[in-house]
Amino acid sequence: MYPDYMRESLNKVEQSRNERLELAKSGKPVFTPMTAEERENVLKEFHPDYKEDARRKIRVGPNKGEMITAEVADMLESRSRIKPENFDLTHPDFNTDILVIGGGGGGCAAALVAMEQGAKCIVSTKLRIGDANSMMSQGGMQAAVSRTDSPTRHYLDAMGGGHFDNKPELVRALTEDAPDVVKWLEELGVVWDKNEDNSLQVLHGGGTSRKRMLSCRDYTGAIIMRTLMDEVRNHPDKIEVLEFTPTVELIMDENGNCAGGILYNLETEEYFTVRAKATIIATGGYGRLHIKGFDTTNHYGATGDGLVITYRAGAKLSYMDSVQYHPTGASFPEQIAGFLITEKIRGAGGQPLNIKGELFVFPREPRDVESSAFIRECLGRKKGIKTPSGRFGVWLDSPLIEMLQGEGYINKQFPAMHRQFIRYGIDITREPMLVYPTLHYQNGGTDINEKCETNIPGLYIAGESSGGVHGRNRLMGNSVLDYNVFGRRAGKFAAEYVKSVKIGKLSLEHIHDYEKELAKEGIETDRIAPVLLPSYTPEAVLKRQLTAHYEGTLR
Repeated sequence: MYPDYMRESLNKVEQSRNERLELAKSGKPVFTPMTAEERENVLKEFHPDYKEDARRKIRVGPNKGEMITAEVADMLESRSRIKPENFDLTHPDFNTDILVIGGGGGGCAAALVAMEQGAKCIVSTKLRIGDANSMMSQGGMQAAVSRTDSPTRHYLDAMGGGHFDNKPELVRALTEDAPDVVKWLEELGVVWDKNEDNSLQVLHGGGTSRKRMLSCRDYTGAIIMRTLMDEVRNHPDKIEVLEFTPTVELIMDENGNCAGGILYNLETEEYFTVRAKATIIATGGYGRLHIKGFDTTNHYGATGDGLVITYRAGAKLSYMDSVQYHPTGASFPEQIAGFLITEKIRGAGGQPLNIKGELFVFPREPRDVESSAFIRECLGRKKGIKTPSGRFGVWLDSPLIEMLQGEGYINKQFPAMHRQFIRYGIDITREPMLVYPTLHYQNGGTDINEKCETNIPGLYIAGESSGGVHGRNRLMGNSVLDYNVFGRRAGKFAAEYVKSVKIGKLSLEHIHDYEKELAKEGIETDRIAPVLLPSYTPEAVLKRQLTAHYEGTLR
């Protein structure tokens, strides 16, 4: 239940609801979308990426001299978990065609397609298979499947959402493969939401020019992930899954090809060596680094491991100056601070309101713009609502959805969301949710081409670990599509590669080389990476949020 002191603001939300309802029903814009100039201004003034200490130069590696997210630079300028001289690579513990690093959606999709092409795979996953951000996505997946839509329109929306900084060939692959991915997933067992005529239900998302969002109620990620991992489990003779066994370093060969990895079992604390003709990295993002002190939607294992091991091996990164914050993370109850509140809520008619019950931004701006507007309302205009512990937020008027779409719509379309808040005495069919931007997605990653290839032969990247698909801002539903499209592509092209590659003598010399580079630059650090399991300190996260507020601005 909301504290009594919030009641005055809640009353104002209720008082303005009928007027906003009539406006929404009239078909007139409920709030005018920002101009390009207005979007640029709010981003520069309030987006966390523009804060003075948000970026710094990376001093070592392939991206040396580039400005990247400061916390990521700190992580990359770290020491290895292993000493190469302790490993005998002449007798590896495992031999396989493809080592897939990461047991989320991208890794599972890659393994399945590689298997179809005749390759045997080992899946190395830090936690259990399926313990990934893939499981946690709610709102849906974009794909141009309706008669009024097309991959070309989808392409233009994705490019525009990324501020036209995306790599065009990757966006083309993403959008053109999308309808086939929808069909493939349905054939595997995914049950998409359908209309009464059995056509696919599609809804709007932020930055989309057509209704394009497919969903499985608000369990979309869970349904897709369950389907993919069940299919992986159905083929133990061709896909071996090593749970609680993350890959902590890549193995190279004498010719500069990627040739497997060093794995670490979290339970037995043993190391294992895997010799592989090709390696696919699908380890997801770095949300658990709590960039700029923000709460996060990410699962516990999201510590950017793929970035570290690929960078140390010499792979170039791209777009590492950009972080995505989802506009609507839960701000109250504080037990679920940062919890994702799907954009589908706003696509269905939910509206963001300030302490006075006023709509202050077009509800479906691209995510970076919408987030910046929320931060401006709370920290710049001082019209946010303060929680008992000192967080801030704005209202997301979910009861309006019931009035627009009909009674029972929320229970039908958002059952998980409804149950999550009912646990804390908040019925979102009757009361709004309190929300604030939450760290959500790693826009950048290891640089790839449309075949998921990196600058290192034999090394492929899929999903959030890659950079270039989304530019500097991802639209809703394109991440679920991303890991399916590029997971499948990575599996396909890696399987083709292993048919002809010859692996040379195995080596870990690149780790020594990286250590020498650190020393040359005078970098003295006791930081070890990959992080694997983060220290979880919500008090420190909250403290940084409060500091930002009392400074009155994010600049």
